[in-house]
Amino acid sequence: MKIAHLILAHAEPQQLERLIERLRHQDAFFFIHIDKKTNLESFRTILNYDNVFLVRKRVVVNWGAYSIVQATINGLEEIIEADIDINYVNLLSGSDYPIKNANSIHDFFQAHNGDNFMEYFSVFEEWQEAIPRLTEYHLTNFSIPGRYLFQKWLNKLTPVRQLPYGLIAVGRSQWFSITKHAADYILKYLKSNSKVIRFFKLTWAPDEIFFQTILYNSVFRDQLVNNNLRYIDWSAHKASPKVLTIEDKDALMTSSALFARKFDMDKQPDILDYLDHAVHDLI
Repeated sequence: MKIAHLILAHAEPQQLERLIERLRHQDAFFFIHIDKKTNLESFRTILNYDNVFLVRKRVVVNWGAYSIVQATINGLEEIIEADIDINYVNLLSGSDYPIKNANSIHDFFQAHNGDNFMEYFSVFEEWQEAIPRLTEYHLTNFSIPGRYLFQKWLNKLTPVRQLPYGLIAVGRSQWFSITKHAADYILKYLKSNSKVIRFFKLTWAPDEIFFQTILYNSVFRDQLVNNNLRYIDWSAHKASPKVLTIEDKDALMTSSALFARKFDMDKQPDILDYLDHAVHDLI
């Protein structure tokens, strides 16, 4: 079971290196997208590892903007184009960490071969707080003077936006684990349906809706599992999840998830050290 881990990173090369080391396996490959705002020099050591590839088409990634979707698409394209017989694509951030060992992760995908794991809730029925993301114009992806004033008047003077092609919008968490066939379908779909790209470029935080919506409205719907296999703590009710600490060790150890986020090796190293010992058999 060959897995391509697509990792979106922008900082902390030591933590990224640690993540890659824990996921190392004879059938694991790593495609790293490093934010174009970031100098590559501090990542050079990692990029020289075997089976680690830099996503060549780097983009400047901004929070809440379409750019994170584009970074993911660029990574998917390079995975599909690579001369590797990949079975799964696993999307991670540089602040994620496995809470199962590499063998267990590969065994899991072997046992569930063909399933696509992502969170997908109906925007208009189950996740209604996300409705304005789609029905209003958002210029987050564009660096133009006065964009928010222009955005305000644009939404006052124009009709409510409608998704193209009658798509049913679903989503929640951006992180997913999908088959190579599903990834290939997404890329081919986008080449034939450019209206979808244009629509989501004017959407706030489209990364949490974009990929799920494409697969949900396709022949892959029956192969979707509404579980992104990630342990994420949103108990603080903030825009970003809680940074996990040693106090979360019991919850992590009893979770059925394969991965967790997010971690900070500089501020909270103890939890990573604990996982290295308890999960990855390292001292």
